[in-house]
Amino acid sequence: MEKSAHPFKPIIFNDSKTLILGSFPSLKSFENSFYYAHPRNQFWPILSSIYGMPVKSKQEKIALLKSAKIALWDVVGSCERSNSADKNLKLCEPNDIESLLKEYGSIERILFTGRKAQTLFKRFFDDRIDLPTALLPSPSPAYAAMDFSAKLKIWKEALIKL
Repeated sequence: MEKSAHPFKPIIFNDSKTLILGSFPSLKSFENSFYYAHPRNQFWPILSSIYGMPVKSKQEKIALLKSAKIALWDVVGSCERSNSADKNLKLCEPNDIESLLKEYGSIERILFTGRKAQTLFKRFFDDRIDLPTALLPSPSPAYAAMDFSAKLKIWKEALIKL
């Protein structure tokens, strides 16, 4: 296994209020050069349902994030892994989330797209970043314990409660 570096910059705007953090991009995201690119991942359909905006292209996805004041990145900056499953992330090193938050002081809270992202964030940053956080149900197709409508309800409550 060789170490993989995170392939994308964060998507963030000067007025972003919510930072959504995943763990590390899937192999499909690497292939497609964009976040949450697996065709069965529910991340973009969930946001599209909440905000009523199309997400057919990268430009539409970025426009939705900008409109909703959402920033997007991942906790892990580099790791070893054998496939896309979070449980296979090894030797994880974090992205520089502290610097990102210093540069973009409008971020008011952090949401995690799964337990692994939350666990890694706590390991690396719990004593250094003091913002409210919340765990969302994973939009991954591997997380089938909850159906789309149940995930949508929880995501909507978390994102719209501002």
